[in-house]
Amino acid sequence: MFTLKEILEKTACLELTVEEAEKLVRLQAIAELEGMAKIDCNREHRKGVPEIILAENKTIADTVEIALKMFQTSGRAIISRCTPQHIEALKAAVPVDAVCQVNQKAKMVSIKNKNYTIAASGGKIGLLTAGTSDISVAEEAKIIAEEMGCTVYTAYDLGVAGIHRILEPLKDLIIKDVDVIVVVAGREGALPSVIAGMVNVPVIAVPTSNSYGFGEKGISTLMAMIQSCSLGIAVVNIDSGVAAGAIATLIANRAAKFRK
Repeated sequence: MFTLKEILEKTACLELTVEEAEKLVRLQAIAELEGMAKIDCNREHRKGVPEIILAENKTIADTVEIALKMFQTSGRAIISRCTPQHIEALKAAVPVDAVCQVNQKAKMVSIKNKNYTIAASGGKIGLLTAGTSDISVAEEAKIIAEEMGCTVYTAYDLGVAGIHRILEPLKDLIIKDVDVIVVVAGREGALPSVIAGMVNVPVIAVPTSNSYGFGEKGISTLMAMIQSCSLGIAVVNIDSGVAAGAIATLIANRAAKFRK
């Protein structure tokens, strides 16, 4: 099965007729697995971010089957929220013509053709965390951004309990002229407000569930971020590293497009 880009290139080179190309596009639009799942194969070309397979609450067998179908259709499959059992099963099922990359911290797996290349988009993203316990969510965002060609500059464990730690990493991001900054934090969720008050680029705040007691499981963090008095902040749901990575990617790649 050709990718959408390959279909367009072959049509432009007269290797496919318009009718043949139309048929291939229709066949490629949605891949269905015996009534179990409908895979949006063209999302990357239509949306700018590929479909991400959520392993959470899926059986291991279903996750593997969906991932392999996505891989066969588009040459790449990205799977999030994997358990150790999901990861081992996916690694065991990888075809001989593919490579499997595992990020244990993010609990994510990517499967790609051996000749699959990610073109650098020129998009630049800063990624900060308040604490080390927020890194797993941050790594989700990082993977999504890198899979879409962005360069991601990270600095972790910069919480406001030691606010002096922010200064050098933030100065570095300003010098690198990043297009957007993703800030991941738990507890009182103060770090995004501090960062947004010091930069002239969009800030995406990601609350994590690393809080307890009153406002536990990220509730107080989410509320604090939504109530921020610093302008220029957008907030995603609790622990939504993938969502933050997708938004950051769309902003950064759009900015890079117009820089070119």
